[in-house]
Amino acid sequence: MRGKLRAVGIGAVLTLLAVELVLGWSSLADALRQLRTPHPGWLLLATLAELAAMNAYGRMQRHLMRSAGVRASIVQHLRLAYAAHSLSATLPGGPAFSTRFNYQQMRRLGASPAIASWSIALSGIMSACALGALTLASALAAGGTTHWQHLAWLLLLAIALVFGVRHAARNPEVFLHPLAAFNRLRRRPADAGQERIRAFLVQLRAARLSPGRGVAAALCALLNWLLDALCLWLCFRAVGQPPAGLTVVLLAFCAAMAAGTLTIVPGGLGIIDSALILGLIAGGVATPAAVAAVVLYRVLSFGFIVAIGWISWLGIRYPRRLEPRPTVALG
Repeated sequence: MRGKLRAVGIGAVLTLLAVELVLGWSSLADALRQLRTPHPGWLLLATLAELAAMNAYGRMQRHLMRSAGVRASIVQHLRLAYAAHSLSATLPGGPAFSTRFNYQQMRRLGASPAIASWSIALSGIMSACALGALTLASALAAGGTTHWQHLAWLLLLAIALVFGVRHAARNPEVFLHPLAAFNRLRRRPADAGQERIRAFLVQLRAARLSPGRGVAAALCALLNWLLDALCLWLCFRAVGQPPAGLTVVLLAFCAAMAAGTLTIVPGGLGIIDSALILGLIAGGVATPAAVAAVVLYRVLSFGFIVAIGWISWLGIRYPRRLEPRPTVALG
């Protein structure tokens, strides 16, 4: 059933792309002409902004892991961030593969099962909160109405997770009593599974997210989205077009990223691109300029970053194969 739904979804996206290609061929042709000779200086700045966005995401996870006593170099965290992103963006059901890969590699970096799970959950919530905050700020700057309640619920969820973990680690009876009742329903001994839960909660005691670490991780999550949006803004300069207003770019960017999280198509192909172009056009950007900037942005944020990610994945999974072979001196 899931295979059929995925096939229908991909077919619908391909049909939509075909219709857009036919209706917007003239605008696309103008955009492609602008892409032939991008300005190298602005192209370099856009590339650096996208690399900095990934750097911010890796640093966010590093702050969370360090708060639990896991020490790993920034290079290790960046390799993991790139590789996990590529798995999530290119494989069908990518987020599941990415989460599993993240968990395995965090365990190899020294995190306990509880800390790895806690870090993955909290980083996802922080990233969602940061995107929500950026959307709210953009809507307010544009003078539109906002639904701040959704952001408030996300923030409450993040706070509840941090304090809930701390409370559960100090008071394991919170879970042991419900477990005993559940075991009675299954007609099993009341203490079945208690040792595993106790061990898991003991591991969680290492998760002590200080206010300083928490603020630093939250700022890195916000920078991840801001720098990604800056890359899109710089792409206008790179294709020789006057840049769109920052508020317009941020609104289109936030809407596209939110839409991309709901699609079953790897990388949000077709969905994110269409949402970005339509959002920019609605903000007053000319169609050829919007198409050219979005195409270049997707080449950088999707093609370029995913390529680095798969190289990182190979380096993590097969480190010995990628090491240079020792040379033998002939004499």
